[in-house]
This record gives sequence, structure tokens and C-alpha cells, in this order.
Amino acid sequence: MSVPCEKLQSGHEMPWVGLGTWMAAPGVVGESVEKALNAGYRHIDCAHAYLNQPEIGAVFGKVFAEGKMARSDVFITSKIWNTFHSYERAKESISTILRELQLDYVDLMLIHWPMGYEEGGEFFPKEGDKMRFSSEDYLGTWKAMEEAVAEGRIRSLGVSNFNHVQMERLMEHATVKLSMVQVELHPYFQQAKLRAWCKEKGVAITAYSSLGNPSMPFSIVTGRSVEAVQSLGKISMPFSFTILVLRRKQGDPNILLDETVIEMGKRLGKTPAQIALRWAVQHGIHVIPKSTNETRIQENLDLFSFSLTDADMAAIDALDKVRTGAFSTSPSVILITRTSLTRPARIGRSKIINYLSIDQK
Repeated sequence: MSVPCEKLQSGHEMPWVGLGTWMAAPGVVGESVEKALNAGYRHIDCAHAYLNQPEIGAVFGKVFAEGKMARSDVFITSKIWNTFHSYERAKESISTILRELQLDYVDLMLIHWPMGYEEGGEFFPKEGDKMRFSSEDYLGTWKAMEEAVAEGRIRSLGVSNFNHVQMERLMEHATVKLSMVQVELHPYFQQAKLRAWCKEKGVAITAYSSLGNPSMPFSIVTGRSVEAVQSLGKISMPFSFTILVLRRKQGDPNILLDETVIEMGKRLGKTPAQIALRWAVQHGIHVIPKSTNETRIQENLDLFSFSLTDADMAAIDALDKVRTGAFSTSPSVILITRTSLTRPARIGRSKIINYLSIDQK
């Protein structure tokens, strides 16, 4: 099955559908990747922090050595984690990622999150129940990535979980074009403002959790209420905010159980997942659904044998829970703001790294 591609600002082409590997356990992820490649997937989305890249790399080494497909046939994405934001640590991470994946280059490298964690130790450095942040600027990460592009070790650059203000700042300093942003995006959380900005700037979008991911394992809630977050606007927020994460709780609406999506699937002879994924692709959004089930892996790729009508698209557009104020279903991470928890007077506003996932108003 041939998957259509989009040409990125880097000039390289990226398939509209890929396999996600987040939360794919070691011992399972390699088999899933091989099944996906055999089914026709030509994009595999990875990350250093997923801690499963060595197993994925073993599959790449095997299929390329056997000649089942050429390296140039497969688009491979990875991400630099928060504990590698400094220039030197970012260079180290790039080398580690290539080694783990058994590659000479990756097709797309993303900065996983805009905020940095304390470097030199664990992936999730904590003091008690609080993360230990660093003051490293993602501009240093980007510089290391740009050098890797010049060296032929990365082909395209992007970010993940950035809002449009952060991307504008990055673009002001970049010498290599920003090709991609990867964010949570699905029918219940449609990121209308971010999508409009990306279209204007020529930045492609990849949706993670493109089926809503009701099992997302985040449950910490600190800071102000959701109502207060709605009133914050762009990024002008009090420095007292630290982390606010929205709970996904039992009973929240589930895209795969949504009557609109189910009825559409029955009429078209497709699964609810295929309907939700086709909605995204038809809006010009790349998708990377994760599955370890061979049947669902194949179904999630079968998005180009049918299309949704304008009425179908409008009906799914109307499901956006953020636009209607129903925050209980999306997004998983509402707000993460890193201020200096120890020396606020020594870090100016330009050094504060904000993440506001609701890029809507």
C-alpha cells in the first residue's frame, strides 16, 4: 500500500501516516515496527525518551540488511529529550539516537518539549514530587541540530509541544527552516489557532494522540483552575504557575465511542479510528497512531481508499471540546510554565520557557 507524502520546507517528503511508538513496551515495539513496515508504513515516529529505540534500531538494521526495503524508503523521526537542551548535550543526544536506531541519519529531528530539565542525570530528575528544571534555552538545542543537518546526520528539523509564540522566537534565530511541529490534536482538541498559524508559515503538523488517547497517564493538577487558564490569553501568565495538567478521568467522552464518528464509520464501512484519522489527514495533518495489534496497524494505514464529504468534515469539526469550553476531554497537558524555582531574579523574561498547549484564542 503506497502512502502519499507531503513535501516539507526542507525539501524532503514525509508520509501522511506513520506508526507511533510511545508507550510501546520493549519486547513488543520491535515486532510492531516490523509488522508496520511489512504492511506498508514508511514513517516510524521514535524518541530518545521512549526508551525503546535500541529494539526499533535492531529492526531497522535487520530489514535494511535483508534488502526488504532501502533506508531511503523509510522516513524516521526522533526527538531530543528535555535533559539534553544545552548545545553540548544536544550533540550527545543526536549521536546516541543515531546509534540506538542504527542509522547514519534521521529524516526528522524534533525538540521534544520547550522546557529543559536538569542535565547530567536521570531523564525525569525530581526533588520530591517536583521536577528539577534547567535554564538551558532551546535555541542551543536548535543550533546543535542545525550543525547536524550540515553534517548530513539530520535532514529536517522541527519541534514538539511548542506554541506559535515559541516557534516564532525560534524562527527569528534559525538558519535552517522549521519544517514540523508535533502536538496533541484530534477531533476533541483541534488546535484551530495553531493550525492557522502553521498554514500561514508553511510549517507542517503531526498529530499525536490523534484518537484522543483516553488512557493518557497524566493526573497531576497544580496551579490555578481551568477557568483561570482560559482567561490567560497567549503567554502573559503569572510566574506563580508551575504545572497544570488536566486529568483524564473515567467517563470522559471517547472519540472511538462518539456517535457522530460511529455512524459515519457504519455508512462508509470504516472503523471509528479510520474516520478520526481520515478527518486529520483530510485537514492536512500527519498522523502517527500507535498500535501493537496487526489488524489495527493495517486499518490505521487504510486512509486513502475513501474520503469524507464536506458535511462529514463539518460534523467532526463541531466536536471540538476546547472551542465549546468542555476541557474535561482535552488536552492532556494544558499548561507547563517553567520559572526559576530557586533564583527567579537571575533569569529574565526571555529565559522563561512557557508551554501553553491551548493555542486557540
